[in-house]
Amino acid sequence: MLVAFSVAPAGGESDSVSAAVAEAVRVVRESGLPCETNAMFTNVEGEWDEVMAVVKRAVDVLAATAPRVSLVLKADIRPGHTGQLTAKVARIEQHLAERER
Repeated sequence: MLVAFSVAPAGGESDSVSAAVAEAVRVVRESGLPCETNAMFTNVEGEWDEVMAVVKRAVDVLAATAPRVSLVLKADIRPGHTGQLTAKVARIEQHLAERER
């Protein structure tokens, strides 16, 4: 299962959320699951229960200091497939390379 999620505090005193988001990303990275972070989302790969537990911990980290938390989540649920965090991108790159020939 691949999950792309974005979590951010809301209702705080500052418009900057980067420090709080960094703490949520730290939770994901410390989970040991394959993951990557980009400008909009953190992607994480694993089994349903372990991925959702990581997302919950990331939300809980923000909820500990913010009166409100925003969560956006998208999931690709494909049993029996692993390594898709990089394999999906590799397939796209392959198609792009073939077109350039």
